[in-house]
Amino acid sequence: MKQGRVWLGAAILAGATCFAGAALAQAADPGETLDARPIPGLSADATISRHQEGGRDPDRGPVTNLPLPRYVSLKGGEGNARRGPSLSHRIDWVFRHAGMPLRVVAEFGHWRRVEDQDGAGGWVHYSLLSGVRTAIVTQDMLDLLARPEPRADVMARAEAGAIVRLHECTLDWCRVSGGGEKGWVPKTAIWGVEPDEIRD
Repeated sequence: MKQGRVWLGAAILAGATCFAGAALAQAADPGETLDARPIPGLSADATISRHQEGGRDPDRGPVTNLPLPRYVSLKGGEGNARRGPSLSHRIDWVFRHAGMPLRVVAEFGHWRRVEDQDGAGGWVHYSLLSGVRTAIVTQDMLDLLARPEPRADVMARAEAGAIVRLHECTLDWCRVSGGGEKGWVPKTAIWGVEPDEIRD
């Protein structure tokens, strides 16, 4: 079995204080749905609306009728990614970081085919996924800015690989938080949001 997809050492830096990326994942509420409103005890697929009679929209999942692709996060500290959508399929990857953003690209029953930022992944049971939106910082020592503009004041810095909570996004910027710090970053400096996605 391949081991992998472990995110360690990444942090949000504010002054001389270093906050581990895992701390953010602990704070994320696994009961949140895709629109980020908390509903206790519900998973990433909590808001399920079955498709109507007639042709199926190819941009929506056949099980949940939610958009494909879409982003979710790993709910617990470990999730097995299997070769196919059942427990009898072999495990190809083990995701080992709570809060890690994953991209859902297919659905089958209670299983979701997910990919990480490198395109690695497999089929994961939906109960291991959360609708809490997170992102991975892809640029080292990324400035978290007070406003969505290049010359704004720097509020904190994030190391490459840090997992941050995703808030609102414009076409070019997203507001993120982690380790008690919050700020705006260019959308191109994180993974976990579509280029044209707008979030309120």
